[in-house]
Amino acid sequence: MITPASTEPATILIVDDMPENLHILGTLLQGAGYRVKAANSGAAALRYANQTPSPDLILLDVMMPELDGYQVLTRLKASPGSADTPVIFLTALDDARDEQYGLQLGAADYIAKPIQPAVVLTRVAAQLEAKRARDWLADQNAFLENEIGKRMAENELTQNVSILALAHLAETRDPETGQHLLRTQGYVRTLAECLRDHPRFSQTLTPNYIKLLTRSAPLHDIGKVGIPDYILTKPGKLTAAEWEIMKTHAKLGSDAIERAERDVRASAAFLALAKEIAHWHHEKWDGSGYPEGLQGEAIPVSARIMALADVFDALISQRSYKPPIDFGEAADIIMAGRGRHFDPDIADGFAHCLENFKMIATEFRDPL
Repeated sequence: MITPASTEPATILIVDDMPENLHILGTLLQGAGYRVKAANSGAAALRYANQTPSPDLILLDVMMPELDGYQVLTRLKASPGSADTPVIFLTALDDARDEQYGLQLGAADYIAKPIQPAVVLTRVAAQLEAKRARDWLADQNAFLENEIGKRMAENELTQNVSILALAHLAETRDPETGQHLLRTQGYVRTLAECLRDHPRFSQTLTPNYIKLLTRSAPLHDIGKVGIPDYILTKPGKLTAAEWEIMKTHAKLGSDAIERAERDVRASAAFLALAKEIAHWHHEKWDGSGYPEGLQGEAIPVSARIMALADVFDALISQRSYKPPIDFGEAADIIMAGRGRHFDPDIADGFAHCLENFKMIATEFRDPL
């Protein structure tokens, strides 16, 4: 036995249109310690079966007027409140086809009339024990599912906190970025959701991919922790040599993530996307970007989406070397880069969801 003994007696619903049969069965089952409910019609049985508390087992006569046992069983199985309640048919029919039909409808067992007390009690006990086992397993499964759900939520929270902590660490090196992380994360999610039904992206931009991409987005500039302060915070234009050093932040970021994976000897899907966006979000559709000069489809989708989000936010944000520009002008610059800086279809997606970009930018705007 895998179930503990219950301190409460089981409740059995007897259904028969003959009062004498109800009396005989009721007396037998009550004498065995069960609680008994009786119904003299199919309609009454359906009412009692869905009352609270519901019966643990139903003994159901087959031959009844109006609703016969087969009809009652069909309705019991169709109702969420009684679908899992085991039903034993009581019948004087001796055709094997009748028994087969009842079992196909979902009956748990058959007891032939006239009843034999020992047979009834044995069959009832067996079905109740089976139900207790099923209920116990269902409770265990529900408990495990709940625990798994809690663990997954805790893991996601840990990942999110770790990502944002690392990203904010990088952000402290560049104090002018402000709410840049939250804005770009919002842009990435919005743009990915806008593109998910596009034929070119539908296979990639699944709900799980979008969730992981959104989670990874704040790590796009993690490599800036490796750039010297005199370059990172320089108020004016960088020299050619300084610019070459600045460009190394892309590979520095992806290398740092890869080293962390090697240290823990594990990988995760969101880290794979984080490496992509850190390494390649400065690549351009026409191949004129850095660090590797990738072109077109050779640039991962994640990096193409991040590239547009990052440039848009840079355009509308105050920097030590430039003032912000308004949404309309920023959008014009993005669309002017369609097919050159940006994947044409991703640029079109941006134009379609521009209002959402504006709302995100307004919600997470830098303090004055």
